[in-house]
Amino acid sequence: MAIINLALRSMWNRKLTASLTVIAIALSVTLLLGVEKVRNEARSSFANTISGTDLIVGARSGSVQLLLYSVFRIGNATNNISWQSYQEFAEHPKVKWTIPISLGDSHRGYRVMGTTDAYFEHYRYAKTHALEFSQGRAFDDVFETVLGAEVAEALGYQLGHEVVISHGLGNVGITQHKDKPFHVVGILKKTGTPLDRTVHVSLQAIEAIHLGWRGGTPRPSLKISTDQIRQLELQPKAITAFMVGLTSKISTFTVQRAINEYEEEALLAILPGVALQELWSMMSIAEQALLVISVFVVITGLIGMLTMILSSLNERRREMAILRSVGARPIHIFGLLVSEAGLLAAIGVVVGVVLLYALLFVAQPILESQFGLHISITMLSNYDFSLLAIIIAAGFIVGLVPALRAYKYSLADGMTIRI
Repeated sequence: MAIINLALRSMWNRKLTASLTVIAIALSVTLLLGVEKVRNEARSSFANTISGTDLIVGARSGSVQLLLYSVFRIGNATNNISWQSYQEFAEHPKVKWTIPISLGDSHRGYRVMGTTDAYFEHYRYAKTHALEFSQGRAFDDVFETVLGAEVAEALGYQLGHEVVISHGLGNVGITQHKDKPFHVVGILKKTGTPLDRTVHVSLQAIEAIHLGWRGGTPRPSLKISTDQIRQLELQPKAITAFMVGLTSKISTFTVQRAINEYEEEALLAILPGVALQELWSMMSIAEQALLVISVFVVITGLIGMLTMILSSLNERRREMAILRSVGARPIHIFGLLVSEAGLLAAIGVVVGVVLLYALLFVAQPILESQFGLHISITMLSNYDFSLLAIIIAAGFIVGLVPALRAYKYSLADGMTIRI
């Protein structure tokens, strides 16, 4: 304990250089833990986006591509599915429920998704959570819409506000369906998933807004009023994809094979969990690269500490000699230098953890609102503690280098005045 107290006093006498060393280590620790936190939370957020869905069906493409555009609203489908094909599998004896979705339009940069009441009834996220409304209800009329929490918050929409859908994607739609505005009748509670950034309408609404269009452009001669539209059946001709819930998990692979081998149309059925694992395997290289960069930052911080101690060692030779003259043995000098390095690393780790949580408190609402990524503020995991223990141990090991040099200094060498 005496060595620790002496090391603390020695560091206090050199508080400027010691503080800079602690800051360097703290920043490296914050980066390392921050990368791990974001990586784990991103995985958790992706995994929590969809639960309880046995299969996702779309036009034949790649499994990851189908998962991204149908669940995460990233990218576009290579093709649509005919309504007849969808109905055939929706009526399959082993299928309990289906959720059809239609994508392709947007509103001020947010994706518009056409679906049915089954979406609000059967969709689950975060294992068992059902969709809930913070305001209003589900759409009932062709020109009613339900907004995700982020859409309503970012655009300042409330119940009754008018929403004009744009044809295609982008922050500013090239062509807008101004003649067929929608009215907000519901706002979903925040889920921390891409649902928060989605504008929900009925499948009939997707058909309705494109009446009077040919080749992706409006034709004034074919214009039809909203009252006339409400009198039409508006059965969809095609959808983008659909989600499937089965009567039994045992039949998952049987139904998947039947869809993938469907002769009438080229379809692809994927298991969401398997597709997610494939996505993570594709991203593993980037994750490892980030981890390696973080580790090198920590190593840089430790090297900076070593440089600081070594550079001050020559100036402290008289200090070491005085300690020897009052009875300190070489092993005590050795322990002093090792303790200083270890304490600097330990203090840097503590400051780094505090800085990490401070940044999390500040960044959490920003990441959630801007990127839809919810970072939960929880205790450090056992893996995090093991990383911190390794950093502290590395600090003590780094301290062996200057400690061995100081150990060799003799009392006579320390008291010698060099000209």
